Amino acid sequence: MKMPSGKKRSNSRSGAPRASQSTARTIVMGVVFAALVILLIFIVYRNATYDPDSCPADTGDGLVQPTGDVAPTPTEPVPTGTPEPTPEPTPEPFEPHAVDSTQPSNYIVGTAIEVDGTRLADGETYEDDTGIYMGYSEEYSLLPGVITFRGNNLRSGGNYGTATMTQKQFGSYWTHATGSLMDPMDGAYWSGNGWTGQPLIAEWPYETRQIMTNMHDWARNQETLVEVIYPSMDGYVYFLELETGKETRDPMYMGLTYKGTGTLDPRGYPLLYIGSGYNTSRSHVSIISLIDGSVLYEFGGTGDTFALRNWPMYDAAPLIDADTDKLIWAGENGVLYIITLGTEYDEEAGTISVNPTRTVKWRYQSTNNRDRGWYLGFEASPIVWQGHIFMADNSGNLMCLNLNTLELVWVQDIEDDSNCTPVLDFEDGHPYLYISTSYHLGWRSWTTAEVPVWKIDAETGEIVWQVSYTCYSADGLSGGAQSSIALGQGSLDGLIYLSMARYPTGEGGTLLALNKSDGSEAWTMNTQVYSWSTPTVVYDQDGNGYVIYCTLGQYMYLLDGLTGTQLDSMNCSGKFEASPAVYNNWIVVGHRNGAIWGVQLT
Repeated sequence: MKMPSGKKRSNSRSGAPRASQSTARTIVMGVVFAALVILLIFIVYRNATYDPDSCPADTGDGLVQPTGDVAPTPTEPVPTGTPEPTPEPTPEPFEPHAVDSTQPSNYIVGTAIEVDGTRLADGETYEDDTGIYMGYSEEYSLLPGVITFRGNNLRSGGNYGTATMTQKQFGSYWTHATGSLMDPMDGAYWSGNGWTGQPLIAEWPYETRQIMTNMHDWARNQETLVEVIYPSMDGYVYFLELETGKETRDPMYMGLTYKGTGTLDPRGYPLLYIGSGYNTSRSHVSIISLIDGSVLYEFGGTGDTFALRNWPMYDAAPLIDADTDKLIWAGENGVLYIITLGTEYDEEAGTISVNPTRTVKWRYQSTNNRDRGWYLGFEASPIVWQGHIFMADNSGNLMCLNLNTLELVWVQDIEDDSNCTPVLDFEDGHPYLYISTSYHLGWRSWTTAEVPVWKIDAETGEIVWQVSYTCYSADGLSGGAQSSIALGQGSLDGLIYLSMARYPTGEGGTLLALNKSDGSEAWTMNTQVYSWSTPTVVYDQDGNGYVIYCTLGQYMYLLDGLTGTQLDSMNCSGKFEASPAVYNNWIVVGHRNGAIWGVQLT
């Protein structure tokens, strides 16, 4: 026992008188007794006030975690769904520029600009009147849901929300019938939903639904409504409730074949943008009011003398810049449209109008088009990031174009007719593109051809890595990457997913999971029948990632995103070309054999 300061224990052999030792012992014992009393009082008080369920627990790593029934600190919901994107480092200043191998002059032999019907003279400069920007994907939309192909301006989505899963299986489902439409030009029948054919899914605010006069009363007035909007190849646009497949509005007949994916307005305005993908005599773009189903504006079509290719098809999904009220649409005729919409929306009055105030067109001609007869135009959907648009075209070019000057910044050779929408991703604040291409029979070979997958530096267009697959093809039914790149996030960060058609056999296909770092295979899945459908990634309540994959072999698969383990499969009695969209626990996708499917994840 340590004595009070200044006191020293005496030695009994020191010869000190016995009385002095007794006095010292008495003092020491008194001090010890007082200390024990104080300690006892402290222990009693502590036990009376200590509740182990109300105090933080030491985790052993210097952090404290709540225990027992203490509610965690509330957090704000993530408006764009889950997984919550990993916070990106402060982005580098985006200063795109070409290097020797990506100089536009290597691949493009001419461009032209038209503003409100007047073509700019050669050498005359162009500057956008307001300035287009567009930032991260989570900033793109105010409307909850999947509102364009792959969800946003970086094409990194396809899903919204979180799937609450315990069994990791497909559960209940509904179907809705679709029909067919004959094209008057060649007598071809187009049925169901085709490539790319992704449905749109939106949760409309109650107040917005009150002005939708073409919506059924039950849908308009229920507390919440998540609506599936699906332009189809039979000439109709279908409107269905997400969890039941019940019609929320009467189908809207447009009389045109819609192969591609439409787009909803990211401002939450009740506007639908759709472009037809065949019907060569009448194909065009329509902007539709979802208040009453009226067509507010149309453009495109045959007879446009500015287009170098008279093929007015619009499979690529457009983007809308909310800040500048501009519609950005890349056509298969080789024209990029930038239209200032002049939108006026008054929700209180229940009115909306589109009266374009400025129409800008940009066109190009490639060396492959001029010298080899390859097609101009865009079927893959473009990306917009910080005032620049990235477009993969039908004549083997991936382009970076400044939207505010309409000057080509860089061009990369992607070797073939590309139908693969790229995706933009970031590493340490630096942007990269992932993309692949098709194998158009006869363009490069009549037997087999190499189909690369690339990681490309979005600033310079340089190839970071490239891996290739030897694919087969068929006339009009190309092999290679007919699907688009799906980006892993959260628990799947580090992976991309892509369906490679007619590989390794002429009728077979392979789903690839590739590492972002070097393109090496994390896992693959072979199917007897190939796929043009883009895989879609969904995340559960624990942050685990899964892949939804559909093929022309009529099957829908549920796979573990990390390992490729097949968790479930479902025969849907139809050939899938279209790409699924996912909202929380519900998958929606249509097939060519005349049915839209809604499937629950459990």
